[in-house]
Amino acid sequence: MAEWTALEQEVMDDMLRRRPDLKCCEEAMRQFNGALKNCYDRGGTFFTCGNGGSCTDAQHIVGELCKSFERKRPLTNEIREALSSQPLGNELADNLERGLPAVTLGLNSALKTAVENDIPLRDIAFAQELNALIRPGDMLLAISTSGNAKNCLMAMSVAKAYGGIAAALTGPRDSNMARHADVIIQVPGGSTKEIQEGHAVVWHTLCCLIEVAYFPEMR
Repeated sequence: MAEWTALEQEVMDDMLRRRPDLKCCEEAMRQFNGALKNCYDRGGTFFTCGNGGSCTDAQHIVGELCKSFERKRPLTNEIREALSSQPLGNELADNLERGLPAVTLGLNSALKTAVENDIPLRDIAFAQELNALIRPGDMLLAISTSGNAKNCLMAMSVAKAYGGIAAALTGPRDSNMARHADVIIQVPGGSTKEIQEGHAVVWHTLCCLIEVAYFPEMR
């Protein structure tokens, strides 16, 4: 894998100063960052999914990617010019921020309830939604403290079947998701709360890393 850039190394050093126990995740985070950059460089979309607290994490990640997190994300001159001829275009050009395409699975209640009502196989809702949206080269991050969430594993299978990248963020134990993932980040911890606390630090850092790649200027 490529070495960290200076800005990326700064982000990682900041994480490790606060959480030196996450050093064990560094190489997997490097792999994840490279895969996500490759996805975005090809014009792809990043998907996330999880259950319970991990679902909230999945949504939070998307929130950090679709607008500015820690860095300036000005619109391109081309888009600013295109907006200038549209209603409220000048106000939009002065306030919109560039985003990185990201979608959390499971938030469309009409789709989710239709799947649950119409399809006999349990836990298939993430997979069905992703089946409709994913394209070759897209990337999925499935989050589970146990690593054995069946609906997340189904979504990972769909991602791989379509030529996407299936990444997983789990706890330290061996699991079905860990064995199936293209990229696996296994966070240390002896309980759900400890693992989820580590997850938050890891995915915040991953958001910072990808933002550095495209938007290097601090706010």
